[in-house]
Amino acid sequence: MAASFSITRVTAFWGRLNSSFWFVPAVMAVSAVALSFVLIEVDALRDVAQTDNPSALYTFGPEGARATLSVIASSMITVASLIFSITMLSLQLASSQFGPRTLGNFMRDRSNQIVLGTFIATFLYCLFVLRSVRGTEGASFDSFVPHLAVAFGVLMAAASVAVLLYFIHHIATSIRVETLLEKLAVEGCAAVDHVFPERLGHGPSDEAARQPLPDDFDTDSRQISADSDGYVQSIGGDVLMRIAAKNDLVLRIAARPGVFVTQGACLITAYPKAWVSDKMEEKLRGAVVIGRDRTPYQDLDFAIRRIVELAQRSLSPGINDPTTALYCIDRLGQVLGRLADRDIPSPMRFDQSGQLRVLTEVFDLGDITCRAFAAIARYGMTDADIVTRLAETLATLEKSFPLAARIAVSDLREQVLRESGGPTVHAFDRKVLLDLQVSGGKKP
Repeated sequence: MAASFSITRVTAFWGRLNSSFWFVPAVMAVSAVALSFVLIEVDALRDVAQTDNPSALYTFGPEGARATLSVIASSMITVASLIFSITMLSLQLASSQFGPRTLGNFMRDRSNQIVLGTFIATFLYCLFVLRSVRGTEGASFDSFVPHLAVAFGVLMAAASVAVLLYFIHHIATSIRVETLLEKLAVEGCAAVDHVFPERLGHGPSDEAARQPLPDDFDTDSRQISADSDGYVQSIGGDVLMRIAAKNDLVLRIAARPGVFVTQGACLITAYPKAWVSDKMEEKLRGAVVIGRDRTPYQDLDFAIRRIVELAQRSLSPGINDPTTALYCIDRLGQVLGRLADRDIPSPMRFDQSGQLRVLTEVFDLGDITCRAFAAIARYGMTDADIVTRLAETLATLEKSFPLAARIAVSDLREQVLRESGGPTVHAFDRKVLLDLQVSGGKKP
């Protein structure tokens, strides 16, 4: 396996593993089992089976230790089952209320993972400590009570009660739409920070920016095809630049993050093809991570789309929750407003010596903004509150966007105001919409 293949895809696999619902509980459970063996061994080395020790840690006899550990273990597995049921119910509620694309946020919730892991870890810890207790009450021959381990099990039980109280508060907070929107906005801003500040190399100078692709690029290049079906989740930009500079290649990325590709579809075009060996092809293919779903890490369009989808669902007749749509518009303004001071990178990326190495697709700020707000306006044109918030948010973004994006956003704002209303609009809403059209949606 090629080195870059391992680094890029293993890193992506570790990210998926670390954000899965079962990984943290499994690690905590294995750690608890290991801790039980360690403390039992410590008790054995210190010979704490003697019952004449006056310390508060050593008050358990064999029967008392068994009873204590049994009660803790049985109660922990019962509560763990309850927590799992509540979590599944929350996921079902989130899927029906907020849309299936938001389930990943609940699955990646570290607090839920730690809570479930705490009870499973306590259960397994007590179970493994229980098997080490030997003898009966009053019998000193061949009896053993790991007092330190039992006392630590009691402390774990007390900590589990505190964790249960926290879980009740956390699960009630996490299913609120305000909390979910805040997380979606944070991930959207993180996607902006990741996509726009980074470069796959140095930005072009004025002279370098005029360098065209080689004339025979299309005929003398090798296509790097996908080895599986799915969505492009991330691209190892540093890996591509390193390979291209080391081997004097020019690479054109054909599938940006968020695009669905089928097996055999072109991911990268490498020029010249005579310098691309089979081993190098594997390295280039390994720089592209393909998965079964889209992720917001490098896919800014998907990060924005999740907020838009939530707004659309809230405006549907079945839910009819325009207040949530207003929150979504505010959060969209937050994410897209973060782009206002960012320089849109050039599609051409150069190495240290100024040679063109990577050609990639870049976002059109005006296009991505207009598509997001137009998708919401499509469902809320008869609601004066929605139209007002859309116009105000677009006017705010328009002030800070560069010229090309400013023109596109201004055109959308005018179209929204011009087409708002309709025969079903009430008279008092019609007056509000007319005032908006006169003011252009801008705050006085």
